[in-house]
Amino acid sequence: MKPKVMIILGSGTDYRIAEKAMNIFEELRIPYDLKVASAHRTHERVKSIVLDSVRNGVEVFMGIAGLSAHLPGIIAAKTYRPVVGVPVDVKIGGLDALFACSQMPFPVPVATVGIDRGENGALFAAQILGTYNQKIRARIIKLREEYYEKVERDESRIINNMRGNYYSPIKIITPETIWTTKEEITDNNPLVSVVPGSYSDMKITKKVTMFLDRLGISYDLNVISPIRYPERFQKYIEGMETVKLFIAISGLSAHVSGAIAALTDKPVIGVPCALKAYGLDSLFSMVNMPPGAPVGTVGIENGGNAAILAAEILGIKNEKIETKVKKLKGWTY
Repeated sequence: MKPKVMIILGSGTDYRIAEKAMNIFEELRIPYDLKVASAHRTHERVKSIVLDSVRNGVEVFMGIAGLSAHLPGIIAAKTYRPVVGVPVDVKIGGLDALFACSQMPFPVPVATVGIDRGENGALFAAQILGTYNQKIRARIIKLREEYYEKVERDESRIINNMRGNYYSPIKIITPETIWTTKEEITDNNPLVSVVPGSYSDMKITKKVTMFLDRLGISYDLNVISPIRYPERFQKYIEGMETVKLFIAISGLSAHVSGAIAALTDKPVIGVPCALKAYGLDSLFSMVNMPPGAPVGTVGIENGGNAAILAAEILGIKNEKIETKVKKLKGWTY
């Protein structure tokens, strides 16, 4: 049983976050390995782990680190495989680690999840593997259903303890969520769905599509807001069942990425845009998703890295795309 995911910790103190990830991999029955190596103190060890892991069939890396958290970026610099970064709260609420993970230069993306969110990092890694493995995808769907059931249990527990004199409950009938792993793939199906939240995001969107074109990756593009047009948005996302992944591009509170993650079990790559607050509002709302709905977020307005990350994911089982990624990243090992 060869590992498909390699977890690398910056230090032994990060193990508490790694445990969250390992629990997900155990539940989804995904083989993984774990190493401890510091990007600053044991640079050559990190390099050796990455190169040897790829040679032994590892397809996704997870870098878990706090403080300046260069570890995920160093991993990404040494491979053409996708890298998921999990920032850890050691100082200043983990913001130093979050920025170090997400704000990577082109063309070295790190799919960053929320601070201390080892479970979401693992789920995003699993979604990557699920793009070509239907058994893993089916297990992800089952896991998401369990998260849904937990919300229902929480509501029942709260309601059973409510004693207000004017509490007047309304019976809500929620349509059943139907997840499916059946896909009708044809040569005309796009591999990626690109979803900007508004036309003000088109400047960054063009960066995404330019590199998707350069990498020979087919895509669909639809400018649509889940806030202004919620029904149309849901219908569109659910209609994109044959795509392998989504790229969400949005500024402000960036509900686009979260809305997509709520509607699909496939990987969602988030690109924050700097419309206000230097883009920090968008960045925070993309990465800090609740357990079970990860968004792999790249740096603010770094549309190019979103396209590279998409190509790294698709290149796992597509030699042509993999070759183009290697060439673009200048990979010579």
